[in-house]
Amino acid sequence: MRSFLVVVAAIMLAIVAAGCSTTVDSADAPPETIRVDYAYYSPPSLVLKKFGWLEEEFAEEGIEVEWTLSQGSNKALEFLNSNSVDFGSTAGAAALMSKANGSPIKNVYIYSKPEWTALVTNPGSGIESVEDLKGKKVAATLGTDPYIFLLRSLAGSDISADDVEIINLQHGDGASALASNQVDAWAGLDPHMARLELESGAELFHRNADLNTYGFLNVREEFAENHPEYVNRVIAAYEKARNWILENPEEAAELLAEEAGISVEVAKKQMERNDLSNPVPGDVHREALTAAGKVLQEGEVIDADVDIEKTTESLIDPSFAEETVEQ
Repeated sequence: MRSFLVVVAAIMLAIVAAGCSTTVDSADAPPETIRVDYAYYSPPSLVLKKFGWLEEEFAEEGIEVEWTLSQGSNKALEFLNSNSVDFGSTAGAAALMSKANGSPIKNVYIYSKPEWTALVTNPGSGIESVEDLKGKKVAATLGTDPYIFLLRSLAGSDISADDVEIINLQHGDGASALASNQVDAWAGLDPHMARLELESGAELFHRNADLNTYGFLNVREEFAENHPEYVNRVIAAYEKARNWILENPEEAAELLAEEAGISVEVAKKQMERNDLSNPVPGDVHREALTAAGKVLQEGEVIDADVDIEKTTESLIDPSFAEETVEQ
């Protein structure tokens, strides 16, 4: 918990830095650069980066597109809070947690409904259930959906987080720590999780797709207020990428494999665990975040005085996608 509070403090400092940034959005002129993240857990972002569709969209106006790799939701939120990107890809619950701490962001698009996390262990570890994690070392990336999934899984089994030694490692490092037996279990994230599953026989001993929150494309509030037209145009490009994936699943897996440096078989397994059918934020996403937020509040990760429903409502803004996505 102390480590988590350090992460929260770092996020708050980033928010302050964002307020002091010399980069100021102006509603009177188009942005000179649109800064977008890409992530191996967000297939549409990889498609956009590969084919240059955003660059094509803004070329005539001389607007540059700047790409930044997000290794996890925590990194994407750091970039958003420090005004380093305009659009960032995160898990829904991670975005809610950041919003509860004052992050100036809005969710404007759902890039996937994934089962991208589960609790993972090595064959022969003796760990078969969440209850078996008592007294064990578990790797997780604080502030991300796998970490939140771990907390919710522990709470669902009446186990305190204090009964588990949570080791804060970035997703790829967590996978390596499990593979080398430095930890007993890992709150995994694809594609790393799929790779260990296929290559080393790692076991997903606890799965619950309903505890995975959705893939959120978030935008800085200032950017959305000053450049709503450009938010719609970015979403339109995401829609082009989403539809391309639906029409070209084999090629999408090959692209993911190329970008993430993984085998096509691993990429296919990751893609199988992504549902790209509902890109417009709505009630189902509010319900998922409210449930996650209450568990986080019970675990003292989110302050008790935070209104979870109100925070969720202020985070999720479906208006842009409703204007842009063909229903």
